[in-house]
Order: sequence, then C-alpha cells, then structure tokens
Amino acid sequence: MSARQLRRPLALAIHGGAGVIERNSLGADAERAIHAELDRALDAGHAVLTTGGTALDAVEVAVALLEDSPYFNAGYGSVFTADGRHELDASIMDGHGRRAGAVAGLSTVRHPVRLARRVLEESPHVFLIGAGAEQYADTHSDIERVPNDWFATEARREQLRDAQHREQGAWQASQDLRGKYFGTVGAVALDSHGHVAAATSTGGMTNKRWGRVGDSPLIGAGTWADAHCAVSCTGWGEYYIRNAVAHDIASRVAYRGDRVRVATEDVILGEVPQHGGDGGAIAIDRDGNIALVLNTTGMYRGWVHPDGQRGTAIYRDA
Repeated sequence: MSARQLRRPLALAIHGGAGVIERNSLGADAERAIHAELDRALDAGHAVLTTGGTALDAVEVAVALLEDSPYFNAGYGSVFTADGRHELDASIMDGHGRRAGAVAGLSTVRHPVRLARRVLEESPHVFLIGAGAEQYADTHSDIERVPNDWFATEARREQLRDAQHREQGAWQASQDLRGKYFGTVGAVALDSHGHVAAATSTGGMTNKRWGRVGDSPLIGAGTWADAHCAVSCTGWGEYYIRNAVAHDIASRVAYRGDRVRVATEDVILGEVPQHGGDGGAIAIDRDGNIALVLNTTGMYRGWVHPDGQRGTAIYRDA
C-alpha cells in the first residue's frame, strides 16, 4: 500500500439491530457480552481495513461474526417463523461500481452474507431466493451449511411463544409491532482506496408467515452503497421497503449535498416514523463521517472513526 493510501481515512460502523431495548431488560452480564461481541466484530472488520483490504471485505467479515452471535437476529440466534423454522436473508453492496448481491429465505447457510457476496461476485444475477439460493450455495464448497435447527436458541423460542400468545391465533394486520420481534445486523466501511460498502443480514420477523421478506436483502431498502456513502438499516422492514430508506438517505447525500448525519436523521427520525415505522440506520461517507441514528429505545452499535476513536453502545443515550 502506498504512502498516499496510508494517509486516506479508514472508518467502520456496525449495528446489531434496533428496537425496544430497555436498560432493565438485559442485565449486566448480557450487556457485557453484547459489548464484547460488537467489539469483536469491530476488531475483525477494522483489521481488514488497516491491512489494505477493501470495504467489501471488511463488511463481510464483520457481519459474518455478528451472524455467529446468539445475541443478534441473524445467523445463529435467528428468530422463528410461525411454523417453527428459520428463514434467513442478507445483502451486500460495493459502492465502487454498485455491484450487489442478495439472498432470501435461506434455511441451511450458516453465513448468509457470505453467500450474498458470492452472488455479487460470481452470479449474473443480484437477488436469489429460497430453494434456488440453496441450490446456488450447493455449487460453492466454501459456503458452510448447517441443519435448520442449528440457528435455534431458547430465547428465540420464547419470543415465538410470546408473539403467538399476543396474536391469539389470528393474524392482525393492524396490530402495532413497533419495536417488537425484529432485528438485523449490518456494517458499513470506508477503505484506503476511498471506496465504501455496506452489508446487512437478518433472521427476519418473529412469527412471520407466507415467506415474508423484509428490507434487509432488498437493495435500496435495507442496504445501499454508491460513490458517496453506504447505508445499512434495521427496523420494521415493511416501512423501510415502502420508503426505500437506504437509497433515500444516500440520494440526499448525492443529489442535495446533505451531510451524511443530516440525511440519516431526516429519514430515520422523520420519514420512517411519519409513515408509522421505527428502527435505525448506520451510514458512512467517503470522508469517513459516520452516522448512527435510531428512533427506538435502543440499537446495538459500534464504530471506529478515521482518527481511531471507537466505541460501542446499546441504548439511545448510549
């Protein structure tokens, strides 16, 4: 790496999902464990950047580690569908050239973000779903497979029981789900070449039916990266889809010249709740400015700024 590249800023931000996360709901041991998991993902992603790796590499590595943590709704620890299974989604996008890959409805892929990366690099398509995505995984021996029940944890079983009890056996399209039963992991990064990338992965929505897919694997809704900034979202996916949230944030930066924090706040604190949704987003621009914005009581998140300042947080007030 040249001296000029070494002088360029490097930055990374991650999230582990936004929602109703109250201070008295986790306990000290869980808080410490969550901070440790976030730090581990930050360490791995930032190490990629400091050794000359790409932003795309960094977000894949960071998200794959979060997918292995039982504390977040992605990979191991994913929520249950209504029929007691797991359906996983992920996407990844490179701002340099706007290459993207996405997968949805996976049932045996340990790290969905890694399969999304293969779609980006080796497939003529952008988005693969269900049985077809599983068949595509079959053609890649380096994509680790696990039985569907490998993703299960007792905490997620309890969430399913609670959701079904609240539902009382009948789907209510009008019920208020703000801050409930959701979760996502994601990362955005800036590398030494001045390129940004984003990745997002999720187990979806607790008690989901009918092959429901949220915003996480949808390019422009839950994930976006271009020459100006990269965005990864978390929250009530239906509202992120309807408002093309990730793309809206990036468009405000690209076309109006908004600062990345202003753009993220305008959408997450304005557009999303105005239309009835909730959640958060992380974003990064090509200068290394980071935005971590939420309209819920908490969002698991972490960051490393270009000057090396780093941290992790859980609650709205940190």
